[in-house]
Order: sequence, then structure tokens, then C-alpha cells
Amino acid sequence: MRISTTLDCLGPGQQVVLTIGSFDGLHIGHQQLIRELVARAHELRCLAAVLTFDPHPRRVLAPERRTALLSTVQERDRMFTALGLDLLIMLPFTRELADTGAEDFVRHVAACLHLTELWVGEDFRLGKGRMGDHQALQALAGDLGYRLHIVPPVISGGKPVSSTRIRALVESGEMHAAAVLLGREYSVNSVVIPGAQRGRKLGFPTANLQIPIERAMPPNGVYAVRVQLDGECLPGVANLGIRPSFDAGEVLLEVHLLGVERDLYGLDLRVFFVERLRGELAFSDVEALKAQIRRDIARAERALGIEVPSKVT
Repeated sequence: MRISTTLDCLGPGQQVVLTIGSFDGLHIGHQQLIRELVARAHELRCLAAVLTFDPHPRRVLAPERRTALLSTVQERDRMFTALGLDLLIMLPFTRELADTGAEDFVRHVAACLHLTELWVGEDFRLGKGRMGDHQALQALAGDLGYRLHIVPPVISGGKPVSSTRIRALVESGEMHAAAVLLGREYSVNSVVIPGAQRGRKLGFPTANLQIPIERAMPPNGVYAVRVQLDGECLPGVANLGIRPSFDAGEVLLEVHLLGVERDLYGLDLRVFFVERLRGELAFSDVEALKAQIRRDIARAERALGIEVPSKVT
């Protein structure tokens, strides 16, 4: 897949079948759209292309509001590649771009990309004041020589799949439901940082990760997780929170790998949230905390399908 930050990126004679959007999380609805677009583009001997934006438009249009994202640019790009996309155009989203009228923007896109077909969702709008709706895009299609294709939403549980819906599920801790709509378990990645070594002293060493503030995160608590490390996906249990039994500091994700002991400092880990086990608790003494950690590990093993040998008596 080729990545460009400008619209002037095609060679002579190249044409595209294009879709436009933010594609945060690249959920099952997005995935279906991209697969069908790729198949259609290749049938027409065109490039399958996505036009998206960085930063997310909400961060420019409403900077005072926190934008909780389901994926990083890098995660989204890897998934686009896996789906067979030929061309990803990632335009810098600026106030100037936000103030561009829909017709001017579409004319510029069509001219630069030799647009054959434009694929958009049923609720798609673009341009200043979101005036570029289906009616406006269809009116431009004849003049600019492209075919407009309206893509119906993917329905799950009686409702359309959307990034907004998934974000709400993640932020309420409904990890199984979020995974169904994403087509995978929700994950975050970060580099392991030095900690206070409390987990190691308790007998349960943890890898500590800071999570970027712009990422959507589930509620504080304890989770059964899988951890991607060196090409393996390892079972684990993680605490997301402020550690109220100790320093009650910044929010960290503390991950304890089950059955694996190694130095993880400085490594980039991807943590997949499988199931929320409980909320974050404060403990009056160390022994109570250790007993709860053992119970958490047992629950995580069950959630992850790990068979624990029965004790011989």
C-alpha cells in the first residue's frame, strides 16, 4: 500500500475508486466497505483508495473537547494494508481545510485523483457546514464524471455498527460487545516504563504502561488480557487505574503475564482487553491485596480459557 499526504500522487493514466472518512477503529462495517471497494476497483483496473485525515477532524473543530480514539494512525494503516488497499491519502486536517466548501473540495479531489467511483456511507457529509450530502455529491457526479455509490451500514444487534457505538461500549467496559463490532478484541499499545516494583515485591511482577490521553479506554479496574510480545500472544491480567492502596497517582495500565517471567522494560507491548473482571479497589493491608490478586488471576485464567491442573490430594 502506498501512503501519500497530498492529492497530487497519481501516475499517468491511473484512476481510483475512492472512499472518504475518518475510519477510527476500522470496525466490521469499515472492513466490509474496504473489501468491496478493493474488489470493485480491481474489477475496473483502478486503484482502491481511501482519503482520510490526520489529526482527527474533531481535534481541530472542537479542540476543547477530548477526542477518544479507538485506534492510532499506525494501527489503522496496518489494517488498511491487510485489507488490500492500494492507496491511502492522509491529508493534514487544518482549519483552512475545514472551511473549504464541499463542491470546491470534491472538484479538487476528482481532478487530482481521476475519480472513477466515489463510495460513501448513508450518513456521509463533508465540507464546510457539512453541506456535501448525497444530493450534492450526486449533482456533481455527472459534471465530474464519477459514479456515486451509497454503501448501506452493517447492522449488528438491530443497530448500525459505528465508531461512536463502539467507543461507548469500550468506555463502559463492555469488552465482549465491543470486540464483536470491531472484529477483534480492543487493544492499546505503549512502551513499558519503570515502576515502583510493588508488584514484584508482592510476588506478581507487572509491566507498567502509560496510555496516551486521546485513546478511548475502559473504566478503571482489573481485566483479563492478552499481550502481544515478540510475535506471541500471551495471557495476562491487568489493572487499569490509580492504585488506591498505594500512591493513588496517574492512571497506569499494569500488566502481569501469566506463566511468563522476563524483563519487559523499554519494550512496546500491545494489550488486548478480553473481559472486565472487577472495579478498582483499595485494600487495608498487603495480605488482603495478595489474596485478591490470586482470585483475579484465577478468574482471568477462566476468562482466557487457560486450563489449570487440579491439585493432587
